[in-house]
Amino acid sequence: MKANAPKRKVFDAVDVLMGEEEVRNNNDIRELVIDSIKPFHNHPFRLYEGERLEDMVESIKEHGVLNPVIVWKTEDGYEMLSGHNRQNAARLAGLKKIPAIVKAELTEEEAYVYVIETNLMQRSFTDMEISEKAAVLQERYDKVFYHRKREAILKELKALEGKELKGGHGDHHLKNRDAVGAEYGLSGSSVARLLRVNHLIEPLKDKVDKGSLGMKIAIQLSYLTKKEQEMIYDAMREMHVKLSQHQVIKLREHAGELTPGRVRQYIKMADPNKKVPVVKVPARLIQQYFSKIEPDRVDQILEEAIREYFEKREV
Repeated sequence: MKANAPKRKVFDAVDVLMGEEEVRNNNDIRELVIDSIKPFHNHPFRLYEGERLEDMVESIKEHGVLNPVIVWKTEDGYEMLSGHNRQNAARLAGLKKIPAIVKAELTEEEAYVYVIETNLMQRSFTDMEISEKAAVLQERYDKVFYHRKREAILKELKALEGKELKGGHGDHHLKNRDAVGAEYGLSGSSVARLLRVNHLIEPLKDKVDKGSLGMKIAIQLSYLTKKEQEMIYDAMREMHVKLSQHQVIKLREHAGELTPGRVRQYIKMADPNKKVPVVKVPARLIQQYFSKIEPDRVDQILEEAIREYFEKREV
């Protein structure tokens, strides 16, 4: 906050919506040290970057944190439920403390409702990454039997945020993937595919979000154990390859008996349905770069250059 600016209460937005006394009676609001709040242990959303983050940092520098974050009191400290981006921006703005509503008596499922629903208040479902959509659908699909408690949480969040809920949240009696899909304009089969993303390790989720791992391949990998997925991810990085449908099916066929060596063996196996491209080096490049180089060295140079190229693309 600027030194010459009038001091502004950080609880203004909450006070206006609910009344200061009601907020203080129903929620334990404290000033917590920013670094004392850990990210939610199963937080599926990515933090803001670029211009959106810069705008939030500037706003906090000018006005402070107007809406308190919501944290979960655990045995060893606090976990963030709502406010990961505000915490990050406040830290970048130079703040040492942040206003927080502290929740103590929550189950794991109730805590996750806070995490999912507050993100849906801020962003459209269609704007989310694939892995983020998968997390939202998982919460809908697996935890709908908590709909009564969820309704109470949503009512509270709506008042705190002062925003309408997005995505047809009025119907909490969702029973199957078709009903969940209807909430977001998805078919039941699309929901089923997205739900499989939740079974991937984080590095593979990241590759799905970036488009470097196709959904069909990702779904096949999702049926393998976390350890097997880690072995495959490490092999993909070291060998600089993208998996084909043939390779991933072969890996699935040997689920439960995969080792790093076997993973590399199956990845090296040629796809019988895939034509290997014939690569020709243009004459002008040969003349320019290889005219004075021994033939035995040419293959080595090409291999090193290609490896370096794909390593840079992987970063």
